[in-house]
Amino acid sequence: MKVIDLFSGCGGFTLGFQNAGFDVVAGFENWQPAIDIYTINFKHPVINVDLSEITDYNIFSRYNPDVIIGGPPCQDFSSAGKRNENNGRGDLTVSFAEIIINVLPKWFVMENVERILKTQILKTAKNLFKLNGYGLTEIILDASYCGVPQARKRYFLIGLLNEEDDCMLYYLKKNIAQKKMTIYDYLGNLLGLEYYYRHPRSYARRGVFSIHESSPVIRGVNRPMPKGYSRHEGDPAECLDNIRHLTTKERSLIQTFPDDFKWSGSKTEQEQIIGNAVPVNLAAFVGNAVMDYIQDSEKVV
Repeated sequence: MKVIDLFSGCGGFTLGFQNAGFDVVAGFENWQPAIDIYTINFKHPVINVDLSEITDYNIFSRYNPDVIIGGPPCQDFSSAGKRNENNGRGDLTVSFAEIIINVLPKWFVMENVERILKTQILKTAKNLFKLNGYGLTEIILDASYCGVPQARKRYFLIGLLNEEDDCMLYYLKKNIAQKKMTIYDYLGNLLGLEYYYRHPRSYARRGVFSIHESSPVIRGVNRPMPKGYSRHEGDPAECLDNIRHLTTKERSLIQTFPDDFKWSGSKTEQEQIIGNAVPVNLAAFVGNAVMDYIQDSEKVV
């Protein structure tokens, strides 16, 4: 099954689907630092293109994709942003839909933040999919129940051409874990610490976390503990001495990128790219569900 990855970033979605057994044949991205990282980690091409300005859909059709995957940039929908779907980036969700309905792959998988459910843009995109024959399955997945040591909730919309709505729900739900994965579950003592600092959006929230719980969401910024930080009542550590923030590499591991994944660019760029990425194991979880459905369908035939 041939796959192309739109808005490919550094390749979290790509690598997850490769790990699920798909043949990813091309990525598409418009930010050079992410393209550079993608290029050094994958053998197939990544094309530098602004997906909001597509007029010739042959750029995608020539790969004859069975599946198109992608996570349109979500800043305008996220709790970290201005929550304004009209800032421009939200329109990329509609651009994704227009690519799908012009190429008509058998499958598509779209990822975004759960807040997108409240937007008109998602309704517009879903209407385009339905008018062109796609059965749709929607689900919110918490990555910590899907093989990722991080409490990161994400919205997935899966389309299957000429099929009923919700046909994928069973396959998506059957392998959801019974308990959250912790950092210790995934990495053991690899980080060499028990507690670490993650800068809170507000000092009304705690900033210290334990490896014996799921990581909070890996964001695009990463700051050390300020000298004036006062212990929050929710901090699990009694003493704040020697508690540090996670390194860029450690954050990539919590995003379930493999240890041998190569990174380039400035530290600031890497932090943002890692924070924006689809966790590899979450992508693989969804990819495995799609593969299971395909295999079961082939058995019936």
